[in-house]
Amino acid sequence: LMDERGVMVDSEFMPKKYVGMDRFQARKEVVKDIEEEGCLLLIEDKKVMQPFGDRSGVIIEPMLTDQWFVAADKLSENAINKVNNGSIKFVPDNWKKTYDHWMNDIQPWCISRQLWWGHQIPVWYGYAKDIIKDKTLNNKKDDNKKRLIEFVAQSQAEAISMAEAYYGCTVRIDDHADEAENKVVKIWRDQDVLDTWFSSGLWSFSTMGWPKKTEELSRFYPTSTLVTAFDIIFFWVARMIMLGLHFMDDVPFNDIYIHALVLDEQGKKMSKSIGNTLDPLDLIDGVQIDELILKRTRGLKNPDSAPKIAKATRKQYPEGFEAYGADALRFTLASMAGQGRNIRLSVDRIAGYRNFGTKLWSAATFGQLNKCTPSNSFSPKDVNHVLNKWIVSKASKTIETVTNFIESYRFNDSADEIYKFSWDTFCSWYLELVKPILSDSHNAFNRETRETFAWVFDQILKLLHPFMPFITEELWHNLSANRDKMLIVSDWPELPVGINEESSVSDVEWLQMLITNLRSVRADMNIPPSKMAPLLVLSASLDKKLNLFADQLKPMARVSSISLSGDVPRGALQTVVDGVTYAIPLDGLLDKTVERDRLNKEISKIEVEISKIDNKLSNHAFVSNAPEKVVVLQKDRKLSYLNELEKLNLALVNLN
Repeated sequence: LMDERGVMVDSEFMPKKYVGMDRFQARKEVVKDIEEEGCLLLIEDKKVMQPFGDRSGVIIEPMLTDQWFVAADKLSENAINKVNNGSIKFVPDNWKKTYDHWMNDIQPWCISRQLWWGHQIPVWYGYAKDIIKDKTLNNKKDDNKKRLIEFVAQSQAEAISMAEAYYGCTVRIDDHADEAENKVVKIWRDQDVLDTWFSSGLWSFSTMGWPKKTEELSRFYPTSTLVTAFDIIFFWVARMIMLGLHFMDDVPFNDIYIHALVLDEQGKKMSKSIGNTLDPLDLIDGVQIDELILKRTRGLKNPDSAPKIAKATRKQYPEGFEAYGADALRFTLASMAGQGRNIRLSVDRIAGYRNFGTKLWSAATFGQLNKCTPSNSFSPKDVNHVLNKWIVSKASKTIETVTNFIESYRFNDSADEIYKFSWDTFCSWYLELVKPILSDSHNAFNRETRETFAWVFDQILKLLHPFMPFITEELWHNLSANRDKMLIVSDWPELPVGINEESSVSDVEWLQMLITNLRSVRADMNIPPSKMAPLLVLSASLDKKLNLFADQLKPMARVSSISLSGDVPRGALQTVVDGVTYAIPLDGLLDKTVERDRLNKEISKIEVEISKIDNKLSNHAFVSNAPEKVVVLQKDRKLSYLNELEKLNLALVNLN
């Protein structure tokens, strides 16, 4: 009835009056003619779901045209079996249900798209030989279309060759073929392009030289793992499996890791149309608030919401973003990528992991200043000092744990494990504990400690490299100018053999607990770190570990001397580790009257807060009507206050 432009065509079904009219004009004329014939009963408005072009805004209406389809049901059976028999695994495995849902109810797949870009369909058309011979290309083009010959070829030259074999004469390409010249036949190419997902479905092998048998194809097909999002399991993943099995007779990959969806801090899906996106480049390079607002308010689905979005953005990020760097953003995403959980992207978390990068840089600088360079002759199982045995044992355990987590796609757990070892175990403890050894060039363990430091830091850089590639690569070369290759192509850390240092680990954990407890009781009494204090040990003899770790304990716990004592001085601070009591006399450390007043004020403030919470929790209306999470929050606050109150009361007792 109408052509591709929506204009009425001359056919046996179309009254002559409407031929050449636009569809909208023709519809009005039809209604007008029905009314003039006295056949019109009623005209009423109806609400319909009318689609419009995104850019042009013109009305879009369905129209039947010739389209190419893939018989997907013939391809799906093998693809379903490969997942069911474990040849292909989903991680997390619950996404297999989504895959099965689509594949078990698969429909013919239309791969024709009416676009100006994409891979043009490799089909050329020509009229049947009898039409060409009789030169009957009249105006009945619909009849002629039913008698088109298709030449499916890999190239235009191949299509021409096929057509010449069919027609027995010269063939040339003409995109607007309507009649044949003498002894020359014209063919034309399908103007549609392939569905993006069809082209993408070939990606796993077409990008490596297929159909030629290239070295890259034999090496990388099949690949080990596909990382993708859940919303394209059918559109892309399933299509790659079907097409890979069809053309390559093998699966394209063995594991499919479905990553989390990145949401904003409120848990909403990021969308340019609602103005809550976080541009990764802005987080990496930084952005001023005015530019950020401009980005968020451009191209909104509802332009009237721009002032509201601008106000909220200015409130949430008053200065815009600092430059956090690619490593901080990458590590944040990995650390929050728990299986089956979406990511609420927090700028504060990104800032925190930027600080982690700074911490690593500081540790590397410390190592350089103390000449901690890697040694090819170093063997981690041969170290002798208890601190070096401890850190080598901890590093070995971390390598094993991180490797297992990565192999099972638990990237958040692996990132957390590396973070805790690097920041807490290595930087906060080992680095501080070995300072007395490194500062004494005559210490018997100075060289061993320098080499141990360098070896452990190398393992940290290797473990961290997949998560923070830029800073680790830089530090890898900074620590030694004699590296024979880049970190990115270095071997993954191997698990050291023959390392079982349970006694060393136990000894250092004792030291850590003692230092932590002494720091805690000092902090409870508000004693400044600048003031050193004697440490009294209520025991018949000094533990050998006190002598072993005296050089570490004194600076880290702010201890001036260590001695035995038969009893606890009045008002002294106390802590117990492994059944032994340790005391710190308060004489000369603080003004007891001032400290007593401070403690009483803090106790009174906390008691007031606890009373407020009790009033809320005893209010039946509040408990019944408030959201559950609000009630739980109040209970958690009360518990926190009670713990703090207990500490303050104990400090007051000690002071008195």
